[in-house]
Amino acid sequence: MSDASQPSPVLPPSIPPLADLLRDAHVVALPLRNRFRGVDVREALLVEGPNGWTEFSPFVEYETEEAASWLAATIDFGWGPSAPVSRRRVEVNATLPAVPAELVPGILARYPGCRTVKVKVAEPGGTLADDVARVAAARKYVGDDGRVRIDANMNWTVDEAVDALLAFAPYRLEYAEQPVRTVPELKALRELAAPLGVPIAADESVRKATDPLAVARAGAADLLVIKAQPLGGVTAALGIVAEAGLPVVVSSAIDTSVGLSMGAHLAASIPSLPYACGLGTAAMFTSDVTREPLLPVDGAIDVRRVDVDVDLLRAAAAPDIRRAWWFERVRAAHAELERRAAS
Repeated sequence: MSDASQPSPVLPPSIPPLADLLRDAHVVALPLRNRFRGVDVREALLVEGPNGWTEFSPFVEYETEEAASWLAATIDFGWGPSAPVSRRRVEVNATLPAVPAELVPGILARYPGCRTVKVKVAEPGGTLADDVARVAAARKYVGDDGRVRIDANMNWTVDEAVDALLAFAPYRLEYAEQPVRTVPELKALRELAAPLGVPIAADESVRKATDPLAVARAGAADLLVIKAQPLGGVTAALGIVAEAGLPVVVSSAIDTSVGLSMGAHLAASIPSLPYACGLGTAAMFTSDVTREPLLPVDGAIDVRRVDVDVDLLRAAAAPDIRRAWWFERVRAAHAELERRAAS
């Protein structure tokens, strides 16, 4: 891994004119079947570049500097060079929101053939007992030969994480994703979790970090969760994977099928994928923007570009005030990318 302490600013190979990004762009609002990360409706801006449809969908609370990296991904997938792919299908996990245990079978049935479940835990307002019941229900659903992983989204202290991992021990976790907030905390927890046989995965410590390689450099994680949009696109993410030298899981950011296509192309370009990827999340929506969404079939999704459907775009169109808000967001992110390129 490189010894550089500071990464280069995220930039696409080239920056198309702002008019090309906004011309014929569509802003959609897709309802989720169950609340996830506090989100009930996911908004996204979709635009067709020379390579095909691409997506810009940073979460609404993200400021311009962070959103600019997502726009770099939009440009990379729609206008940039295509990375060679080594597989046409990508194994995916089922994603289980923080729901009561009795709802688990119905939700997991939306992921046919998936033998891995990622369980959201440590949600504000929930209890460890709620989490244990949800994890137990997931384990029961996939059976002894299935895999169960958890994602705490930085919501535990080190001591709380140790207590939780001990409570989950009977259910044989595949790994624990971002249980704590900082890289030093991850490193401390990794050492404490080793006797329990629970690998530690880093997500936010990669995609929201000034230096996405810091966690690998510190030896603070066993694997990395990689997301194409937050890291600036397929090209930039592949560079991080190569330098980190750790196993990775490619995951989504509650993308539409267009964004999932970007993630699938990233996953297909990585030589070794020892874990199921978190790219089956189209199953979380009540509708999508294509007649052929990237839904899990036999536990995997196809690696392909998505053709959006005009009627579905119209049906999912966000109100005019939200469309204007997203257009202004693209303008600000575009200006930030141009500033980075000039510096």
